[in-house]
Amino acid sequence: MNKNELSAAVAEKTGLGKGDAASAVDAVFDTITSTLKSGGDVRILGFGNFSVNDRAATTGRNPLTGAPVDIPAKKVAKFSAGKGLKDALNS
Repeated sequence: MNKNELSAAVAEKTGLGKGDAASAVDAVFDTITSTLKSGGDVRILGFGNFSVNDRAATTGRNPLTGAPVDIPAKKVAKFSAGKGLKDALNS
């Protein structure tokens, strides 16, 4: 499912117009992104948690030449599924 399909599904379930549903989906994604960017976590009860983890710098290898390559440290988004989502998937 892509973003347009998600917006259409939200519109169908809520009775909103497709444009309003797309705006709502965009607002949710923008809010999650800005919260993570500012260092916070997003916890949605029954669904899951979004957080930011720091990935340390490492040295990798170029698979073509075998030469060492420095991989810089960076922040990565992490999602942990909540109990409600896990139960829904496994029932």
